[in-house]
Amino acid sequence: MKQRKIPLRKCTGCNEMKNKKEMIRIVRDQEGNFSLDFHGKKPGRGAYICPNKACLTQAEKNKGLERSFKMAVDKSIYEQLRKEFDNYDGE
Repeated sequence: MKQRKIPLRKCTGCNEMKNKKEMIRIVRDQEGNFSLDFHGKKPGRGAYICPNKACLTQAEKNKGLERSFKMAVDKSIYEQLRKEFDNYDGE
């Protein structure tokens, strides 16, 4: 039996390749709103990040989200994502 290929994604913070299911997706919808997508089902352009705050801070520092979304990302968006991250219970 053939082994299935495991989808890998690169974290925008630490730039490590990891299993897609281990990561959290950050989504920008058509209106330009950003949100965390814990299940990978929301529509819109996505970027992946490890499930820890250090990677989110690193993504802000090295402009990882700006590169992924090809647009400027305001500091208030990072604060909003941090608040959503605080409410995340690891489901």
